[in-house]
Amino acid sequence: MIKLHPSYAQLERYVEGSCNAGEGLIVSAHLDMCLQCRSKVTEMENSLADKMLANQVPLDPAYAEMCRKIVELPAEIGGTPALHQTLELDGRQFTLPRALRRYASQINGWSHMVGKLWQARVDLGIDGRADFIYMEKGGSVPEHTHRGSELTLVLDGEFSDGLRDYDTGDFILCDGRHTHMPHTDADEGCLVFSIVDQPLHFTSGLARLLNPFSHLFFK
Repeated sequence: MIKLHPSYAQLERYVEGSCNAGEGLIVSAHLDMCLQCRSKVTEMENSLADKMLANQVPLDPAYAEMCRKIVELPAEIGGTPALHQTLELDGRQFTLPRALRRYASQINGWSHMVGKLWQARVDLGIDGRADFIYMEKGGSVPEHTHRGSELTLVLDGEFSDGLRDYDTGDFILCDGRHTHMPHTDADEGCLVFSIVDQPLHFTSGLARLLNPFSHLFFK
């Protein structure tokens, strides 16, 4: 059950087309998974349309461009989606929300990180970095905080981080106010999609030795 959703302000920026590319992508992917937020966005879009018609407000160019790209997304042909629906790792297949399907064939393989972590970077052409991250059962990310912000969408499975528990579809925003250590004990592990705009800052254990060099791993 999805418990964590984008804020009203984030949904409003999405509808207005004023959010940055990374935020817009993760919000869009969450909407693919969350009926509750899709209903809110529909109401907000209808309200914005009524306001524009009533006041003859010109359509924001960024919003118009976003609408154009949505309309031009490949359609399903012969019952088979034109985009890759799944992401594969070590024989396992994960169904992706529509907004992320175009990136399934663009990743340059999976990299095995420390412990039971796997990472596949996605080039979004933005400042920052985006990754699919898979934690096997018993896997964890070393304790850290954030120099900037981190947006995460849980795509499959569940994990905890010492702050709360997260499940499939949850939308998570972390920044310098949060210190956490994501880990999963779920038999199926956990797959997330994450976008960070600054390197992580590790706060405990040997991982702290990486902090002076974190900008190198961020490139």
